[in-house]
Amino acid sequence: MTAVVISYIYMYNREDIAKLKEIIGRSRRIVFFGGAGVSTASGIPDFRSEDGLYSGKWNGMSPEDILSAAYFALHTADFYDFYRRYMVHPDAEPNAVHRWLYDLEKADKLRGIVTQNIDGLHRKAGNKRVYELHGNIHENYCINCDAEYPLEKITGSDGVPRCDRCGGLIKPWVVLYGESPDRYTCIGAEREITGADTLIVAGTSLQVEPAASFIEYFSGRNLVVINREATPADAKASLVIHADIEDVITAVISEQNNASE
Repeated sequence: MTAVVISYIYMYNREDIAKLKEIIGRSRRIVFFGGAGVSTASGIPDFRSEDGLYSGKWNGMSPEDILSAAYFALHTADFYDFYRRYMVHPDAEPNAVHRWLYDLEKADKLRGIVTQNIDGLHRKAGNKRVYELHGNIHENYCINCDAEYPLEKITGSDGVPRCDRCGGLIKPWVVLYGESPDRYTCIGAEREITGADTLIVAGTSLQVEPAASFIEYFSGRNLVVINREATPADAKASLVIHADIEDVITAVISEQNNASE
């Protein structure tokens, strides 16, 4: 397949947006594979851009080190200081991309969302077929007795949160560096990507493994990549748009509305 590259300044070109709209229109089994760029319009910072969370240090340490299983075990209080400050955004709301994906699922065109995000906004928007490769902040559990707790247990406490039942340590149901994604979530994500006729990869630099390798399961007709920066998948894509995902989807929605008038 020959990639059609749309530069950022041409993202509102109607012919280019029409190409994306055409792909979506003729697709029957779309899978959306998303990363941090999907949620930036909801006020959640991304990670690997020039101004992203991973561009700086925290107490002299990289965020990757702090968000590791080893750091959680050895420096739990410091982990939670960072986690509450930078990783938890309880007031965030779904943006235009989340709502558009919900509409696609209602129309029975979207077969699944595979996300690297932990914010839970896809489910908050109403989507049901969501595969959260890295877990989500809204599920937390006691590592001793498996008692489950909502996000408020984390945000409503200081220091290290403890289980009301046994006093054990509470851990977010998120995949830290050094941990493996949930096996059954991975199986579901692999199944959906394998069966898709169109895979839309958006808002991700595809630098985090094993999540980034999931797109290798795709063998369908259309691979679409929408991201501000180049990704390793660009060379294989049938359509590449180097722009913000919300801007692109807003343009697609605008074209759809104009067509229906």
